[in-house]
Amino acid sequence: MSDAPLATRALRSLDLTDLTDTCTDQAIDALCKKALDPHGPVAAVCVWPQFVKRAQENLRGSLVRIATVVNFPAGGEDVSRVTDDTQEALSDGANEIDLVLPYEALRRGDVTVAAEMVEAVRDLVDQGRLFKVILETGELKDPALIEAASRLAIDAGADFIKTSTGKTPVSATPEAAEIMLKAIKTSGKPVGLKPSGGIRTVADAKIYLDLADRIMGSGWATPQTFRIGASSVYDALIAAIEGRAGTTATGTY
Repeated sequence: MSDAPLATRALRSLDLTDLTDTCTDQAIDALCKKALDPHGPVAAVCVWPQFVKRAQENLRGSLVRIATVVNFPAGGEDVSRVTDDTQEALSDGANEIDLVLPYEALRRGDVTVAAEMVEAVRDLVDQGRLFKVILETGELKDPALIEAASRLAIDAGADFIKTSTGKTPVSATPEAAEIMLKAIKTSGKPVGLKPSGGIRTVADAKIYLDLADRIMGSGWATPQTFRIGASSVYDALIAAIEGRAGTTATGTY
């Protein structure tokens, strides 16, 4: 059976990402050109805050949304700094904010600072914009802690919960995604899932789409409720859609 339908589904739910330390204006131009591929377009590009305006120039008039990151990647605990950064990113034209949860605070049992930050950013992300909370599940490790982080983010108003920054040794895993999906289902709230980091092949993307279909139902995973955060899977998805042999993944995310 052809992988093309699956690859098309994954491509249209892709947050095409460049969060490399060496990112340039030219890299953003190339990223945005990929985002507008006729087989897509992708759901969003995800870029550093300083490149939001550049992405906006490239994507003006398209349906591709612009996501950016705050409190990234360390997951610090300075709420006022993070709200300032969020306000600036929104003013620059970001449609989606991906916030790193203060996961170290959660690990030591300080739920208050984590909830306060999520709620403060939630208050700023309005008017049809999306708010994603990155749990950094590879650092939380403990399934009970991943579940607690998922519940905290959902209760505090996240539109999506996201596995990872892609900057730690362990990024997205099916085990973490399953815990997160079950937390979403239990909540009964219209919250989406974004596995991110380390998704490099069509088979990788299929794992997460299959999980979503199994737990949430076959019609649930659309770009409104499901995103894949990646850079390196793009070429493999395009190759599968075009019926070419598997393409070696390029990119770090």
